[in-house]
Amino acid sequence: MKFIIAEGLHMYKDDILSTLKIFKSGGVLIGNGSRNVIKVFNLNGIHLNFKLFKQHNIINRHVYKFYRKSKAQRSFEYAHMLIQKSYWTPKPIAYIENHDFIGLTSSYYISEQLENSLTFDHVLGDHSFPDREQIIKEYTSLMFRLHNDGILFLDNSPNNFLIRKEDNSYSIYMVDLNRMNFYDSIDLNKRLSNFARITNDPEVIKIIAEQYSYLYGISEDLCLEKITQYTHRQLVKRKVKKVLKFYKYLNLKRIFSNRGYVLFYAHCFFQISDGLL
Repeated sequence: MKFIIAEGLHMYKDDILSTLKIFKSGGVLIGNGSRNVIKVFNLNGIHLNFKLFKQHNIINRHVYKFYRKSKAQRSFEYAHMLIQKSYWTPKPIAYIENHDFIGLTSSYYISEQLENSLTFDHVLGDHSFPDREQIIKEYTSLMFRLHNDGILFLDNSPNNFLIRKEDNSYSIYMVDLNRMNFYDSIDLNKRLSNFARITNDPEVIKIIAEQYSYLYGISEDLCLEKITQYTHRQLVKRKVKKVLKFYKYLNLKRIFSNRGYVLFYAHCFFQISDGLL
């Protein structure tokens, strides 16, 4: 077992190890646990968030042991990096990896549970939410600052931002941190494509475009056009992925010849061209 705990927090080590023994049966589950399993545990009055990452296939298990940092390690290190740069994210506590001779078998990221917060998805979905437009603009300003710092947050989806009101203002906390890219500088197209997964709501996209164009110093119309374009592309990708999963579920690989695959992908292409996918 590899156990790395944040400086000054070694008093939690024994409690964390004890919690792992009851992880399957204890704690409060967040979400449905279909992919990653996230649970909250009370450790002597402190609520900690334990995230167990999905089991990898045998190839990725080997890769994450010998060639790449695990998702748990990246989450831990990126959280420290963001805090050092004065961004908001729940306090990182520790990460744990278990290995066998093949590779990584399981990994956990442990952070402080953020109390009294809502997801950005909740704010976007509630048109009567107080200060909704202002929060959207604050989110956009956060993304602009990340981009200026050369940080591309790849999991830029509304459930990965937690909103908490503090001293009559809103703080936006980033979670699910393991997928980020870093650059010396980020061009405009890459910046705007980063919004592709945040929403399909034209009203929200317009607010984002208005705020980002103001901060960047470009035409609002250009900004709106590009974000809308990237959002549509992402929507098409999701629909194609659903179609592919459906065909996989039916196990049509057994009856598809090479020509059949070509015809199937050609069918998807024309569906996309016609706006049907």
